[in-house]
Amino acid sequence: MFVALSFVPAMLRDRTDVSLMGVGASLFSFGALVMATGIYLKARFLESTTVAGEPTAGVRRTRGGCDLCKGDAPAIQCKVHQLHLCPTCLAEHYDFRSCAYVPSTRTRSGKGAARAHSA
Repeated sequence: MFVALSFVPAMLRDRTDVSLMGVGASLFSFGALVMATGIYLKARFLESTTVAGEPTAGVRRTRGGCDLCKGDAPAIQCKVHQLHLCPTCLAEHYDFRSCAYVPSTRTRSGKGAARAHSA
C-alpha cells in the first residue's frame, strides 16, 4: 500500500500518463487484500488454538437446571416423579402411560435435584 501511495506524486506531476493512476490503484488494492488476508489468517489461527473443553464466557450452566443431567434449563415437569426435565432428558424419560407432564416453572433453583436421586 505504501508503494502505491508513492505513485501519487508521479501522477500529480505528469497528468498525461493515465496508466500511472491504474497501476497505483491496482497496487493499493492488492496491498489492502494482502493485509485483510493476514488479519483473517491470524483470527483463524487464534480460533483454532482455543481449547475445546473450556466453556466460553457467554455459556453458563443454569443453576437449578434439569434434575437428571443438571445442565440444561428444564422445559417440562413430570408430576408423577416430581422431576424437572430438559428436552434431551425428556426423550429418555417419556412414558405416556404413567407420567403426567406440565410446563416447568423452575428458572433458577429448586429442590428437585434431591428428589431425582430418590426416584
